[in-house]
Amino acid sequence: MIDDTNETAAAKHTIPVIDRMMDVLGLLERRSNGATIRELTTQLSLPRTTIYRILNTLQGHDMVRRDNNGSYTLGRRLLTLASHVVASVSDIDIAAIGQPFLDRLSAELGEGSKLSVIDQDGILVVAASQGRREYALTVAPGQRMPIHAGAASKLLLAHLPPDELAVWLAKPLIGYTPKSITDPKRLAGELVRIKRLGWAQDRGENAPSIHAFAAPVFTKTGRLAAAISVPFLAGAEPSRMEEIRLAAIDAGRAMSEAMPV
Repeated sequence: MIDDTNETAAAKHTIPVIDRMMDVLGLLERRSNGATIRELTTQLSLPRTTIYRILNTLQGHDMVRRDNNGSYTLGRRLLTLASHVVASVSDIDIAAIGQPFLDRLSAELGEGSKLSVIDQDGILVVAASQGRREYALTVAPGQRMPIHAGAASKLLLAHLPPDELAVWLAKPLIGYTPKSITDPKRLAGELVRIKRLGWAQDRGENAPSIHAFAAPVFTKTGRLAAAISVPFLAGAEPSRMEEIRLAAIDAGRAMSEAMPV
C-alpha cells in the first residue's frame, strides 16, 4: 500500500491558479502550432474566463503570444529563462560564478562588463556588471546578441565543433554596420584567427559607436563555457584599448581557474 501522506500534505501548500497556468503552458508545449482558447478550454476542462485570464496575464509577460488567427503559442521570454538553465555547466550556475569576476573587472576599468553563452538560439548575456566611468555602456543580463557581430559572439562561435559552426555559417549573416562580417568564408577565417589569439575584438560590428574585447572562460576539461567581454565607446586611445583587452583576458583566466568542473 502506497503512503500518500506526503503528497497530500504537499498539495495543501500549492497555489491552484499556478497549477492551472502550468497546465496551459504544458499543453502549449505539446502543440507546436498553438491552441485557441476554445481548444484549451476543451482539453483542460477549465472555464473559458479562467483560460482567458491566464493567457492574458502570460501574454503580458511575453510567456505566450497570440497570432492573427487567435492561436496561442509559447513566448520568447521562456527562451531567456530556459537559456539560464542551459548556461549551467553540470548543474553549476555559471552566471553566479561569473558575477564576482565581472564586478571586479568593472570596478577596475570603470566600464560595464558581461558574461555571454551560446545556445541553440544564439548568444545570450547571462550576467553583467555596470561601469561607473563617465559614458560607460549599460549592459543587462537576458539580452540576445547577434550571432556573428560582436567580440563575445565571435569568440563563442570560434570554439564550436565544426558541424555546429557550419549550421550557423549557413544562415544569413546580417550587416548591422559596414564593419559587420557577412561573408561566411571571411567570418570562418576570422574565427580561426580568434581561436589562435585567445581573444576577440569588436570594431563596431553591431553598432558603429561600440567596440569591445572578449576573452574565453574554460571548464576544467578545457571546454569553452562562456565569454567575458567589455564593451566601450569608439575613439578610445590605443593604450586604453590595450588596458581593456588585458583586463578582459585576466578576468577570463581567473574565472576559468575558479570553475568547479
